[in-house]
Amino acid sequence: MDSETRLAQDARRTSHLGGDVQSLRPRNPRGSTVTELVEHLEALGAHPVLEHQSSESEEDVRGISMDSRAVRPADLYVALPGAKAHGAQFAQKALEAQAHAILTDTAGVRMIREANLSLDRCSLLVCDSLRPVIGSLAALIYGSQDYKGLNRYAVTGTNGKTTTTYMLESVFRTALKAKTGLIGTIQILVDGVSVPSALTTPESVHVHSLLAIMGECGVSHAAMEVSSHAIDYHRVDGVVYKVSGFTNLTQDHLDLHGTMQNYFDSKAQLFTPERTERAVITADDKWGEKMLRHAQIQLGTGNAVRLVTEYGMGLAEVPAEFGPLDWAVINVERDGLGHRFTLANGTGDTIPCCTHLPADFNVSNAALAALMVYIGASEEERIILRPALADGTALTPIVPGRMQLISLAPHTIVDFAHNPDGLTRALEAMDRPGGGRVIIVFGATGERDHLKRPLMGEIAAQHADIVIVTDDDPHGEDPAPIREAVVAGAERANAAGARASQILNLAPREVAIARAIELADARDAILIAGRGHETAQDVAGTDVQLDDRVETAKALVSNNFEILPDYRRMLEEA
Repeated sequence: MDSETRLAQDARRTSHLGGDVQSLRPRNPRGSTVTELVEHLEALGAHPVLEHQSSESEEDVRGISMDSRAVRPADLYVALPGAKAHGAQFAQKALEAQAHAILTDTAGVRMIREANLSLDRCSLLVCDSLRPVIGSLAALIYGSQDYKGLNRYAVTGTNGKTTTTYMLESVFRTALKAKTGLIGTIQILVDGVSVPSALTTPESVHVHSLLAIMGECGVSHAAMEVSSHAIDYHRVDGVVYKVSGFTNLTQDHLDLHGTMQNYFDSKAQLFTPERTERAVITADDKWGEKMLRHAQIQLGTGNAVRLVTEYGMGLAEVPAEFGPLDWAVINVERDGLGHRFTLANGTGDTIPCCTHLPADFNVSNAALAALMVYIGASEEERIILRPALADGTALTPIVPGRMQLISLAPHTIVDFAHNPDGLTRALEAMDRPGGGRVIIVFGATGERDHLKRPLMGEIAAQHADIVIVTDDDPHGEDPAPIREAVVAGAERANAAGARASQILNLAPREVAIARAIELADARDAILIAGRGHETAQDVAGTDVQLDDRVETAKALVSNNFEILPDYRRMLEEA
């Protein structure tokens, strides 16, 4: 089944679950009395105060909400301080919705008292550090950790999280024939049903609700994409993973973290006993080696597995010093657009693998997914896994916007690469034999790390013959200076002898895409980078409908190039 058909079918099936991520609740939550909530908060070291106890305090709290508009009867409403308003200002709405209890901070209590709200049927709890406890409370109320048959897997890193997560889900589903779940930035799936979300990353209350729903649906294996934002904003607190994997750490999100060390520290929080039982760490560089040492200290050396992929190109052989928990990618060979390779450890164990997704970096992603599943599997499951991993099907999922192939001649790919490392690795996969040129269309995101803008321009000029700089998501910034900063980097690289023969500054984005394809012939390779699966461009706070895949397919057809069947159907339906 092609990607667009599957996504359309998934969308139609959402009615089976009856809502989106923000509205869905488990049918049979564990529930918890107010007394139990207080005891739980005390165990977390949060120093709660039961400011007011209602006459119904020993009745179970059955849900948890951080949004007063989403409160249901018998909920715990968490009234958080926000950038523009304090959640306590909306406590009356929570009371009208029959919240069973309100948890807030000292400022929130003051607001509620000053408003003279009636708390006859609602308890009031006070805790001055709220966000760090919400995930754990949600886990308690929904009982998300009670489903022992639900094996949770997490992937973090700068690049490759999404693809690796999809690979995990695919291996669980196609090789182990398991009921699966997936929580990622592109899609959320519960046993094949796509669940829409109003937010890219669900809040912790929604994560635990989803996990409990998966448990109720009999899901046995769930893969979850875990970003640094999700960790820092406590969105995955209270979740314990069976195996967590690390892809890489490269420059990104420094607008949030400030330094690479801070960025590392954020990711490293995943590899602690509170969050995961075992870890597989891709240790291709100093940051990977550092993360491995951290995981070994935190989890014990027996629970931290080293993986060396050499950025997907593999090693000639397994290093002599490697032991049973040290694995390497060796014997990498092209197989069509993809690769065959072998995972081998220091004691002679081998796992033949294959992925049909293009680019060396997908060897790294496939190796990480394969090894995570393998070390988390029973001996009986490993017997099933070996031929499935070697076949190629299990490690070749459909990943919207990740190295999506639109046409073969020219070789045209839409990819989410939006930072220096991602752009480098995507461009390295684009070179064509026979003298074909590489053409790239990309931009830099507004209101994000300014330092990477000229750097991305330099990378493009070094790896591509024709560089077309356009708008990504400008957000609230003027897009013209963003493009100019990227172009300046490309021109500096050219002055130093870089590859590019043309550097163009074109907007809007659809014009830039069309121009790239006008300049191409059938021998060339075209990379449309930065936005991947996204279908709306944020321009000054307004969502402008724009799908790179659709615009690319339209331009290819207009220039009499053949596109793949998936995209012919997409254009017919558009």
